[in-house]
Amino acid sequence: MKRSIALCAVFVTAAMTAATGAARAQSGDVAKGERAFNLQCKACHTLERGGANKIGPNLYGLMGRRSGTMKGYGYSEVMRRFGIEWTDKTLAEYLRDPRTSMPGTKMVFAGIRRQDQLDDVIAYLKEATR
Repeated sequence: MKRSIALCAVFVTAAMTAATGAARAQSGDVAKGERAFNLQCKACHTLERGGANKIGPNLYGLMGRRSGTMKGYGYSEVMRRFGIEWTDKTLAEYLRDPRTSMPGTKMVFAGIRRQDQLDDVIAYLKEATR
């Protein structure tokens, strides 16, 4: 009985932690995300419809798009083959550590380690790339 209660407590705690993390990712601060994007990403990426590709591709329409598919940009082979759909979750995994999550990517960015900053950048990208 005690073991069942302990296991139940573990599962409830894990579920609450996962739900809190998901809610946090959806509640990032757009203004803070814009500042972080401008400091860390803007040198290589544009966001507006029809914007130019720079060192990295234009990110307009990013959410829901498959990796490596934007026309007019020379993606790495690994990015084209990876073929993931960009969502909050996949973008967070990639931006946390691009070279580990996608070995062979051309992106030289070291990643965003702080969860709050990662949430903020994703919130901004969701707004700015629609």
